[in-house]
Amino acid sequence: MVCPCGLLTRQEEPVPLKSISVTLSICEFVAGVSATLNYENEEKVPLEAFFVFPMDEDSAVYSFEAMVDGSIIKAELQDKTEAHANYENAISQGHQAFLLEEDDCSRDVFFCNVGNLRPGSKVALTLKYVQELPLEADGALRYVLPAILNPRYQLSGCPEDSCLTMKTPVVPLEDLPYTISMVATVSSQHGIERIQSNCSLSPIEYLGDNKTSAQVSLADGHKFDRDVELLIYYSEVHAPSVAVEMGEPETKPDSLLGDPVAMVSFYPNIPEAQPSAACGEFVFLMDRSGSMQSPMSNQNKSQPRIEAAKETLILILKSLPIGCYFNIYGFGSSYEAFFPKSVKYDQCTMEEALRRVKLMRADLGGTEMLAPLQAIYGGPSIPGHPLQLFVFTDGEVSDTFRVIKEVESNGQKHRCFSFGIGEGASTSLIKGIARVSQGASEFITGRERMQSKALRALKHSLQPVVEDVSLSWDLPQGLSAKMLSPEQTVIFKGQRLIVYAQLTGMMLPAESTGGVCLKYALQGKSFENKVAFSLQPKHDANLTIHRLAAKSFLQTKDMGFRETPASDKKDVLKVSIECGVISSYTAFIAINKDLNKPVQGPLVRRDIPRPFIFCAASMPRLRGGGAPLEASSCPDVLQPRMSTHYLGPDKPHALGHKKKKEGVFLQKTCLMMDRPHPPTNRTNLEIHQPGEMGLSSILWPMGTEELIFNALLSSGFLCPGGDLFEKHQAEVFEDNHLVQLISLQKADGSWDLNEGLALVLGMKLEDIQAALPLKNADSSSWATVLAVLWLHANGKPMKCEWELLERKAVAWIHLHAGSARQVLVQAAITFLKSPVDPAVFAL
Repeated sequence: MVCPCGLLTRQEEPVPLKSISVTLSICEFVAGVSATLNYENEEKVPLEAFFVFPMDEDSAVYSFEAMVDGSIIKAELQDKTEAHANYENAISQGHQAFLLEEDDCSRDVFFCNVGNLRPGSKVALTLKYVQELPLEADGALRYVLPAILNPRYQLSGCPEDSCLTMKTPVVPLEDLPYTISMVATVSSQHGIERIQSNCSLSPIEYLGDNKTSAQVSLADGHKFDRDVELLIYYSEVHAPSVAVEMGEPETKPDSLLGDPVAMVSFYPNIPEAQPSAACGEFVFLMDRSGSMQSPMSNQNKSQPRIEAAKETLILILKSLPIGCYFNIYGFGSSYEAFFPKSVKYDQCTMEEALRRVKLMRADLGGTEMLAPLQAIYGGPSIPGHPLQLFVFTDGEVSDTFRVIKEVESNGQKHRCFSFGIGEGASTSLIKGIARVSQGASEFITGRERMQSKALRALKHSLQPVVEDVSLSWDLPQGLSAKMLSPEQTVIFKGQRLIVYAQLTGMMLPAESTGGVCLKYALQGKSFENKVAFSLQPKHDANLTIHRLAAKSFLQTKDMGFRETPASDKKDVLKVSIECGVISSYTAFIAINKDLNKPVQGPLVRRDIPRPFIFCAASMPRLRGGGAPLEASSCPDVLQPRMSTHYLGPDKPHALGHKKKKEGVFLQKTCLMMDRPHPPTNRTNLEIHQPGEMGLSSILWPMGTEELIFNALLSSGFLCPGGDLFEKHQAEVFEDNHLVQLISLQKADGSWDLNEGLALVLGMKLEDIQAALPLKNADSSSWATVLAVLWLHANGKPMKCEWELLERKAVAWIHLHAGSARQVLVQAAITFLKSPVDPAVFAL
């Protein structure tokens, strides 16, 4: 069932949306956003409408207003139950009314009611929010404007009034009747190096002597096939800072909005440390629902999510330390575990796990994460091996708060590293389970590699634990700091730490200063980061820091309308209403009582379709002979859209090229299911000889280019040596050989000298054996040295993916090669004519 995005009637029929305009202001690592959606009722009857949109779960929504026929109606934040009653009462009296709230099931989906929209009326709905921008591994700040609202798998217990239970028609992207525009201003006192995006931008205009500000806008014609992402690179991003914001003068002192609030950002300089000894229980929970067969992105040649997940698991399995414990779970409507309980990592268990990974499919139906989590937490703990949980999902669940609560209740005995896969993954789920377990979250979109981000998280999990984390304040007498952020107990290398504090007491003269110190210990050594700051608060009409502080507080207390403990509900309501930041217990309500006369007549609905994204992985199986599956035989299926792709023997031709005799045609029929999981994820590939039709038909898993080429080769219609064949082989050669080399590594980090290794090295096995410099030397030591050199010479762009398994190999060489180590390394460099520095072996 598809969760709609747009302005909908009460009966779930969308209303004509004309345009979406977004104004974005980014200052350092905080974004302020104003989004306006322009609608028009072109009918002759009044409407009650319903607007649904995705939102990053870190967003603090603090303002909502409607401009109706030139009049602005500002909304007030109220207790949600009270707001609902006021809305229904206003509608019954013929007044125009507007209601904005979070969905009861997820913090990253919002919806609002627009009641009594008169015929011919125009309405512009504007909401404002602020959010911290996450820091990427390469130092970039990432801003995401959500445009994709994925289907959420529905459990039987999902509330009927949740917007996640509704669906709306879909149309191809080119037929969407509305447009989007975005104008962004970026500023930093440290200067801006560059701005990148996954979407087309207008030319970037830099301002200031040191490029301290920049303006950019989204190019015309953006399609709603992906979230809009900006990556901002500053000249200096790791400088600690403290900003103090003045409270609202009219608000009583000692309240959050009335007192000054400090926002402290630290970038702890945690030194690189050797991974801890073989300890730890590593459990990998992999989404195997039908949606995981979708491509990683909507761009060409995008790898299916399940295939990227399998490659990731192979890399992880090769990178685990000997002696740890591990297990792998797959989940969908049901779940499966590789082993009854976590097993000790050795050659035997690794081989069995690899065998099962290669057989994994996205074939477990829906997305129910709660049951496998309960099974993992319910298992016996392994003394001396703390649990590290890795969760991979496209985030399409409806019981988000129940899942987060389950992780939180077990947060003291494990850390959770979560990965949101593909466009539209639930930020509420992915960020929530990582936050409550002191772990880390990552989102993998566009052409980003799941493998890289997962291995970086594994590297973090293997690092020694940073202990005794504390924050202390140095403030003048009479002034104190009340922490609003949760206590931080875990810090990772390269992580930014942001905390908020309410400053209470007597504020001092402008020249007064304060200080704050972050202390922590690593492997018996103590470290501290200090920063001094001015106590003179700065005025901000939007109260940005106060809103962010309130959001930070609410994220620790607010677990949804049905899951929040009664003891926390009072605090959630108080802070939410006091600071004007929406929560699961509050809603914005606005009533327009200035109409000349109440709106009369029954309310009706009209449709605005959401975009239909061409998704190869969502194709149902076709009947024999290539006939498309009839829409009448499968409810909620769109009519097929046919496309014929020409593959010439010498070079690829344009779509629909007339020279049929020169090559073959691939005919594909795409059907998008208007529900989360189609009955199958396959379609027919028809391969025709020149001048013939229907000669052969091969069933193939969508998204796997290798199978297309293998089918063409096996059928004799594509010959090695052609330009197209060589082009394809060149594209996959390096990646395939890297994966092949990694798959040959043993659990202890070594390689055997065999034909598989010779194939990767591009040499004959007998030549490699003959080059062994010491007759009594172990052939595995020779093979392992050669493999490490190949990795450094040929796999450098993906070093972050093989760094851990390379460390394991080098450690094995030191342990087993003994005094022959240096001779083997020098001989291998000469034999391979390798430019690699022998220092990589730590000689």
